[in-house]
Amino acid sequence: MAPMLNYNLAVPDVDDTGVLPALVAEGDELDVLVRAVDDWSIPTPAAGWTVAHQIAHLAWADANVLSALRTPDAFEAELKRAEVEGSAYADRAAAAGAAKPRSVILDEWRAGRAELAEALRDAPWNHAFPWYMSKVTPALMAPLRLMETWAHGQDVFDAVGVARRPTGRLRHVASLGVLGRGLSFAAIGLPEPADPFRIELTAPDGQTWVWGPEAAAQRVQGDAVDFCLCVTRRRPWSETGMTATGEDAQRWLEVARVFL
Repeated sequence: MAPMLNYNLAVPDVDDTGVLPALVAEGDELDVLVRAVDDWSIPTPAAGWTVAHQIAHLAWADANVLSALRTPDAFEAELKRAEVEGSAYADRAAAAGAAKPRSVILDEWRAGRAELAEALRDAPWNHAFPWYMSKVTPALMAPLRLMETWAHGQDVFDAVGVARRPTGRLRHVASLGVLGRGLSFAAIGLPEPADPFRIELTAPDGQTWVWGPEAAAQRVQGDAVDFCLCVTRRRPWSETGMTATGEDAQRWLEVARVFL
């Protein structure tokens, strides 16, 4: 469902990490795949969700971001709806969207994601606007949309049995995963451990992405793809090649997430 996060980030004045072009590229890659899939009724790993549900969900979420960014007062009604409906909220919206013809879903998703990319590009990078359970900025929303596009895209790739080529765009997803450690522990009613963590991930190009002090006792290591699959809850830790050293590091991978 739509990410629900409360990260405290040092917000840059501009997109100095190239996340907006990466967001566009992520959507374009998924577009190529789904355009070649004639039958959108194929079930995906998400229970009850077909390919149509996945793309309809992305289109719906993009529309919600635009609403929150442009008409924050009106978006309050959507927040109240989410609070009332709880876990059924995203399922209901996805089902309504999936009921539309394939061509309509595709057109709405294409138009919406292009409009959203432009709106995020034009907005002040540190402008706060309402979102689920928090306030966000374009600086945070851009990688959030990339992450969700990648995660739901993975469901579609899995559903149609097509191997996915990993790219450097995963760094944005991995960064959210690292920042979401506190959210992961909060989701199970525990405070974030005070000890520092060291995360070392092998990037698609063979380089190593690193977060945290080198001497940290709590350590997470492995492939960037596996880490991103884990934090987006597309694969359990036990089905990846990730390794964890330290009790807190192991617990984190067991419950890791970037959304509630």
